[in-house]
Amino acid sequence: MSLQLILKFFLSAAVITGAAELAKRNISLGAMLCALPLTSLLVMIWTWVDTGDQAKVIALNWSILAYTIPSFVLFIAFPLLLRASLGFWTYRLCQPLLDKAGA
Repeated sequence: MSLQLILKFFLSAAVITGAAELAKRNISLGAMLCALPLTSLLVMIWTWVDTGDQAKVIALNWSILAYTIPSFVLFIAFPLLLRASLGFWTYRLCQPLLDKAGA
């Protein structure tokens, strides 16, 4: 395993863990950190570092944008299911159906 792969792993894990820990302490700041395109930016950086191919980074950027749109269904359906007292795990069980519906 290369040092670069280990660095990618730990930096990416630190961002996710940091967001989760921040959300425990302050919902607004945790949500803001989650809403930032940190994951997308990290993947674009790693793609550039690994390939140096501008066309791949541009294609990745447009693909990320295209896949962001269906995720809005998640942010609408999830709180509605929780408010309907269906619970977090019920949502997880319904997710394949939401995926088929384009979510």
